[in-house]
Amino acid sequence: MKYYYKISEISKLYSIGQDSLRYYERLGILNPKRDKNKYRMYSLKDIYKLNLIRDLRNLNFSMAQIKDYLDHQTVENTLNILCREDEFLKIQIQELMERQAAIKERIASLSHARNLPSGHITVKALPCRRCVQETAYMTQDEEMDLHIQKLLARHGEKVHNFGSQAIGAFLSAKDLLGGTANVYRSVFFILESDSPNYDCELPAGDYLSYCYRGSYENNARCLMKMAGHMSAHGLTALGEPFELFKIDNRDTVTEDEFLTEIQILIESV
Repeated sequence: MKYYYKISEISKLYSIGQDSLRYYERLGILNPKRDKNKYRMYSLKDIYKLNLIRDLRNLNFSMAQIKDYLDHQTVENTLNILCREDEFLKIQIQELMERQAAIKERIASLSHARNLPSGHITVKALPCRRCVQETAYMTQDEEMDLHIQKLLARHGEKVHNFGSQAIGAFLSAKDLLGGTANVYRSVFFILESDSPNYDCELPAGDYLSYCYRGSYENNARCLMKMAGHMSAHGLTALGEPFELFKIDNRDTVTEDEFLTEIQILIESV
């Protein structure tokens, strides 16, 4: 049985780079002997330490923590380390479960949106919705993306899962009256219903709703159709129109796959 191994043999056996082995030596964790040709020779004790290093690195221990442990290795210290790691893993598991729940929510939301009908006007009775909002005059999609990021930077702690976040934007009433539809005055995130900190609310009430697919340039035609519907049915708008981006450039680069909903608060029907 061999009692000493060359650095190349240890490197191959543990899939560890030779530079890492030399680094462990500089830290004082490994102490290989030198043969008559000054080559490093690793003992079975070094191999035992490498096993511990590998196991502790798999538990996300830093090299400083590993050295401290190896320098003061007792049952008590081992138990303390394992208990700390157990708590750390519990936190990681909880975070992974939350991420999985967020992904499942996004899958459900996107699958539902992909199958929603479009091109039909409906009336929805909706509850009050609390929002955080970024006010800005926006005429291009790139400006919208910029202000969404600003909003996310300001309110990131309130947005649990950006991928599933309900994002909307108010169209500019001034530009609408001037015949230009694809201009916005603010962008907003809809928060969870019980969120205590918010900038504004979308009031509870009846909303005229219209979903359209494709480019945002289509909203001028859609707004004209909604205006005609209100006129034909004697409906009165109580607020400015806004859009909710059901499927957008977070999900696809193909504009034909975009799905946008326009909502307008109206008098109760």
